Amino acid sequence: MAGRGFHTKLTASENACSTRSPPLEADIRTLRSAAVMAGQVKALVAAKWLAEAVKNNKVGPGLRILDASWYLPKLNRDARAEFRQRHIPGASFFDIDVCGDRSSPFDHMLPTASEFADYVGDLGIGNQTHVVVYDGSDFGSFSAPRVWWMFRLFGHDSVSVLNGGMKTWLREGLPTADRHAAPERSEFRAEMNPNWVKTYEDVLKNLASKKVQLVDARVEGRFRGLEPEPREDTEPGHIPGAINMPFPSFMDSSGLELPVEELTKLFKQAGVDLQKPFWVSCGSGVTACHIILAAYLCGHQDVCLYDGSWSEWFAKAAPEHVISEGKGKQV
Repeated sequence: MAGRGFHTKLTASENACSTRSPPLEADIRTLRSAAVMAGQVKALVAAKWLAEAVKNNKVGPGLRILDASWYLPKLNRDARAEFRQRHIPGASFFDIDVCGDRSSPFDHMLPTASEFADYVGDLGIGNQTHVVVYDGSDFGSFSAPRVWWMFRLFGHDSVSVLNGGMKTWLREGLPTADRHAAPERSEFRAEMNPNWVKTYEDVLKNLASKKVQLVDARVEGRFRGLEPEPREDTEPGHIPGAINMPFPSFMDSSGLELPVEELTKLFKQAGVDLQKPFWVSCGSGVTACHIILAAYLCGHQDVCLYDGSWSEWFAKAAPEHVISEGKGKQV
C-alpha cells in the first residue's frame, strides 16, 4: 500500500481509528444509501431471507448478489469457473484480483475510489443498492468479508455478508443457476475513507509507540512460523506484538458466524480490548476482514486494515521484525 497515489497520509495515524469524525467522513455520509438512512442494513443476512428475495424477483437495481469467491493457489480451485458452473440465481462475480491495484507487487491491494466505482457500476450497483456478498469456501466464508469491507471503505454501508455462504445455501437445498446475464450498468459514486487503511510505515511506527493493538487472522501455524506461507519467497511468522485470532474461529462447524456473545468472548480470551483502537492483518488483506466483521457485529465499526499484511511486511521488514519459531527472515 505504501506510496500508492490514492492513499492520504495522516498526521497521527496511530489515532486514526478513534471515534472522532474528520471532514472526509462527512463527505462519505452523503453517499449512504436510502436503505441505510431508513434503517441500518444488517451485516449478516440468512440464506432463507436471500432465497425469498430471489424467489420474489427482488434481484435488480435495489438488490445485487455478488459471488466474491477467491481461493489460495494450493487449493487448485478456479473461482470464476465454479461461478460459471453454479451460483446463486441472479448473482454476478466479483474478482478481487481485477478490482484492485494491479500495479502493486502484492496481491489484490485496494483500487482507487474511481476504479472501484467503475467496477461495481458495471455490476449494476448504484448508491441505492443493497449488496449481498458470499463465497464458496468450505469454511462457510473466506473472501466475502473482504468485499463487504471494501464497500464500506468506499462509502457504501448497504452491504451484507450471506451468513454461511454457498456452503449453507447448498445445505439448505436452495436453488442455483449456471447462466448469468450481465446487469445493466449503474452509476456508483465512491469516496474512500483513508482512516481505515494502514501502511507498512504506519505499522512500523506503531512498533515503537505501541499505541494500537495489532491482530493477525492467519492460522496459528503460519503465525508462529511453523507452517508454510502460500506465497513464494515469504516465510511464516508474525509482526512483533501481534495477537493471533485465526479467522475460522469466528465461525461454527457449519460455517455460520458465531453469536455476538461468543464473538465478544473470543476477543476477550485473545487479549484484544474492544474499547481501544486496533488494526488487523493476515496474509494479503483478505481474511483479516473476518476480524473487522466480528468486531462490527460486536458494535465496533472503526477497525483498520493493514492492506499489505504479512506479504508486504515480510518483504520490507528487518529480520528482527519477523518473529518466528521457524526459519524467520535471513539477512
